[in-house]
Amino acid sequence: MMNFLVKTLANAGALAVAVWLLDKITLTGDNTGSKVLTLIIVALLFGLVNFLVKPVVKVLTFPLFILTLGLITLVVNALMLLLTSWLAGKLDVSFHVEGFWTAVLGGLIISIVSWALNVVLPDKD
Repeated sequence: MMNFLVKTLANAGALAVAVWLLDKITLTGDNTGSKVLTLIIVALLFGLVNFLVKPVVKVLTFPLFILTLGLITLVVNALMLLLTSWLAGKLDVSFHVEGFWTAVLGGLIISIVSWALNVVLPDKD
């Protein structure tokens, strides 16, 4: 359970950095508390998408992973971020990613920041 909490907080922090750095990734809220709650909800959605959908997409695109030497990972991460944005819109959560290239850059930022946070944060169950 602790590992799940740490990974969710790392995803929320990485999403916050992406929102802060990129103008076309938006997160709205009335106050800081509602923005933090929205970030945690989006982090849970992002984690769910990465847990359920990403492995299927990776298996289906395995030849492209080999052909592009793994660079297709950027596209897969962008698609997962766009799917998270779409789901957030359907659930009336105020998080939006505008455009594919913004999602590519946002996915790259989220990957780097969440990797760094997972290195620093404890990983105990």
